[in-house]
Amino acid sequence: MTSPARTSDVLARIKPGLTGSSAIVVGPEHTAPFVGSGRIAVLATPVMINVIEAAALAAIEHLLPAGHQSLGIHLDVSHTAATPVGLRVTATAEVVQLEGRTVTFRVEARDDFESIGGGTHQRVVVSVARFDERVQRKLRGR
Repeated sequence: MTSPARTSDVLARIKPGLTGSSAIVVGPEHTAPFVGSGRIAVLATPVMINVIEAAALAAIEHLLPAGHQSLGIHLDVSHTAATPVGLRVTATAEVVQLEGRTVTFRVEARDDFESIGGGTHQRVVVSVARFDERVQRKLRGR
């Protein structure tokens, strides 16, 4: 049996300054009425958040060793401008801090014309096997 990986080993390749990005072209399925978060047919805030999380994943996930992944644990963003159907939205995430297993990102989302939101996002790096064990214990305990 192998010993669990040390946090420093798992995060060895994650450094402040790493960046990732993700983009979508806003379609009807990305609008507030479609996802149930409003009545105006513009980019829904939950969809903007999804693009932001995908950018954070793009920054670090490929650097994690086998059997590890990151999970979103905190998001503090504003959604400050509307984006209509047909425009491209690009999110960027930059690693700004590592503390234990927690990675903090500065995030921003922009459409073809302006910044539409941003803030901070945190992800925690976990062992998939240990995480799944905790989830299964929870299921058995109900």
